[in-house]
Amino acid sequence: MHGEYGYIEEADLGKPYDMSLLRRFAPYAARYLQPIAAALALAVAITLFDLAVPYLSKVAIDRFILSSWHVVDFSGLSASQSAELLEGGQEAFQRTLHPDRYALAYAEKKDLDPEMLNRLRNLGLLKDERYVRVSEADFSELEEKIGESGRVHLAGGGILLAERLMEELDTGERKRLRSGDLHGLSLVAAVFATLVVASFGLGYAEHFLLESTGQRIMFDIRNELFSRMQAQSLRFFDRNPIGRLVTRVTNDIENLNEMFKSVVVTVFKDLLLLIGIIIVVVYLDRRLAVWMFAFIPLIFLTTLLFSRLAREAFREIRSSVAALNSFLQERVRGMHVVQLFVTEAFQMEAFERINLRNFMAGMRQIRIFAVFMPLMELISSCAVALLIWYGGGQVIRDELSLGVLVAFISYMQMFFRPIRDIAEKYNIMQAAMASAERIFEFMDLEEGVPEAAVPYSPPVVKGHLVFRGVGFAYDEGRPVLDRISFEIRPGETVAVVGTTGSGKTTVVNLAARFYDPDEGEVLLDGVNLKKWSKSALRGALGFVMQDVMIFSGTVRENITLGREGLGAGSIENAARSANALEFIDRLPGGLDHETGEGGSGLSTGERQLISLARALAHDPPLLLLDEATSQIDPGTERLIQQAVSREARKRTMLVVAHRLSTVMEADRILVMRRGRIVEQGSHRQLLAKRGVYYRLHRTLAR
Repeated sequence: MHGEYGYIEEADLGKPYDMSLLRRFAPYAARYLQPIAAALALAVAITLFDLAVPYLSKVAIDRFILSSWHVVDFSGLSASQSAELLEGGQEAFQRTLHPDRYALAYAEKKDLDPEMLNRLRNLGLLKDERYVRVSEADFSELEEKIGESGRVHLAGGGILLAERLMEELDTGERKRLRSGDLHGLSLVAAVFATLVVASFGLGYAEHFLLESTGQRIMFDIRNELFSRMQAQSLRFFDRNPIGRLVTRVTNDIENLNEMFKSVVVTVFKDLLLLIGIIIVVVYLDRRLAVWMFAFIPLIFLTTLLFSRLAREAFREIRSSVAALNSFLQERVRGMHVVQLFVTEAFQMEAFERINLRNFMAGMRQIRIFAVFMPLMELISSCAVALLIWYGGGQVIRDELSLGVLVAFISYMQMFFRPIRDIAEKYNIMQAAMASAERIFEFMDLEEGVPEAAVPYSPPVVKGHLVFRGVGFAYDEGRPVLDRISFEIRPGETVAVVGTTGSGKTTVVNLAARFYDPDEGEVLLDGVNLKKWSKSALRGALGFVMQDVMIFSGTVRENITLGREGLGAGSIENAARSANALEFIDRLPGGLDHETGEGGSGLSTGERQLISLARALAHDPPLLLLDEATSQIDPGTERLIQQAVSREARKRTMLVVAHRLSTVMEADRILVMRRGRIVEQGSHRQLLAKRGVYYRLHRTLAR
C-alpha cells in the first residue's frame, strides 16, 4: 500500500507490535546514559515537588490557618486508667502545667486510633472547646485584658487560649496573638513558591535533556540507517520503492524520537507520580484512601477500552493519510500527464474518495477522544464529590482535619492527570512501535554486495574485461542473460546493441558489479570481480548512464562527488575532455554555478556532458557508457561522440547504444537478442553478414 512518502506496509494495519523492539533501542540509548539518568533524576525531583504541593496546603490549613487545640482532662481518672487511655497515642498529646491535663492539636487527631478517640469523647474527657496556641511574650501584653479564665499553660512553653476569648479582641490584637501562625503561614508560602520556581527550572532542564538526547540518538540511528542503505545492492533498491526508504529515514525516525521524549521518561514520571499519590493518601487517611481507590477499576476499564478503540482509529488514520500522500505525490509528479489528457475531473473524484476516507477516520478518532476525555473528567468529578461528601462528614464529626480533606481533593485530581497522559501517549507508542519495527527490520537486512575476505586491490589496472558463461535474472525464473561470453582487451572499444529488453544494460551493470551473476563469472585483469575490493573496482571504472543524476549543489561538486585528490586542474581537464567546459564557462559562476534540484537549471544534454566529465575526472582505465546519447539533441550527441572517440585511444571502453551512429567506430560490436550474443564484429563485417545487425541498421535508418 502506498505510504506517506510512497508506501506503507499492509501488515502494519492489523498486527500487534512486539514490545521487545524497545530492547533494540537500548544500545543507542546506552551511549547517552548520563543525560538520560540526569533526566530521570530530574523527573523524580519534579514528581516529589508535585507531591509536596498539596501536602503543603494541608500543613498550612491544619498547622496555621485552623491551628486549634483541644484539652483532654484526666483529673477524674486514676493513674492506671489515664495510662491505659494514653497508651498508643502518647506522641499526639502534649503535657500542660496541670498534671492531669493534656493538650491535643487538631492536626494530630488523625494519628489517634478512632476507637480511642471515641472513648475519650464518650467519657467526656475530650473537651469540645477549641483553643489557639499563642506565645507567652505576645500574651503578656494582653494578659490584664483577657484575665485568668480560658487559658491553659503548656509544659513545653506557650499558652492555649480559648477561641471564644479571641473573638472578644479586635483585629490588631488577634493578629498580634497569632503572629506565630502568620509567620508559619508565610514560611509555607515561601516554600510553596520555591517549589514552583524549582519545578519550573527542573522542568526546563528535563525537557532540554530529553530533547537534546533524543535528537542525538536519532542522529545516530539516522546515520546508521543511511549507511546501511548505501551498503545494499541495487537488487534491494529494485524491490523497495524510494518512498518507503525515505519514510524510514524521516518519519519513522521522528516517531521513534517522539516515543523517547514523550513516552519513555514521561511515562516513568507518571507511574512514579501515581505510586507517590497512593503512598501519601494512605499515610494521610486510610479510610478516605479506600474510597479513592474504589475508582481505580473503573478508571482501568475505561482506559483499556479507550486504548483499544484508539489503536484501531489510529491505524485507520495512518493508512488513509498514507494513501492521501501517495496519491498527491503521484499526481503532482505526473501533473503534465493529467493536464495533457484532461483528466482533472476524474482525478478530483478519486482524491475526494481518499480524502473522505481520511476525514471519516479523523472523525472517528475525534469521537473517541470526545467521549474519553469528558468521561475521565466525569469520573474525576464524581470522585471529588464523593470525597467532599464522605470526607466533609468526617470533618464535621471532627474525625478528619480540613487540611487532609483539601489535600485529598488535590491528590484525587492529580491522580487522574497521569492516567489521561498515559492513555493519550498510547497513540504515540503505537506509531513508535510500528516505526521501530520497520527500522530494525531494515537494519537486519544483509543484501549488500559481499566483500572478499582478502579483497584484491592492484596498483595498476589494465582494463582487460572478460564475461565467461554469464547468466543472470533480476527475478527468479525470468533470465535476462543466458550464458554469454565475450572479451574486451585493454584499449579496445566494444559496443553492445540490440532491441529493448535484450540485456544490454544488464551487461554494464554486471561489469560495474552492481549485481553478481547467477552463473559464470566476470573478470577484470584476470581476477573475478567478487574478489576485487569494491572501492578499487569502482575507482577503476567510469560510468555514464542513460538517466543522469545531477545533485543539488555546484557543477564542481557534481563532477567530483566528494572524491579526494581531484584538484581544480583535474576538474577542468575532465570538463574539457568531455567537451563540457565551453558551456560551463557560459554559466553564471562557471564551475561554481548552482545546478538546482536534479539539475533543473540545465538542459538534458548539459547534464549528460557533466555526467561524462564526472566519469573522466579520475582518469579511469575502463569506461562504461549506457545509452549515453539516447535522449539528447544531435548537437550534444556530436560533442559526446567526439569526446568518446578521443578517450577511446586512452582506455578500454564498453558502450551500450540504441543509436547505431554512435557505435560505428567501435573496434567490435556485440549484437544481443533475448539475453544472448547472436552476432559480433565490426560495423562493416556485420552489415556484410546481412543478419540481425543489418536488419536493425535498416530499420533505424528509415
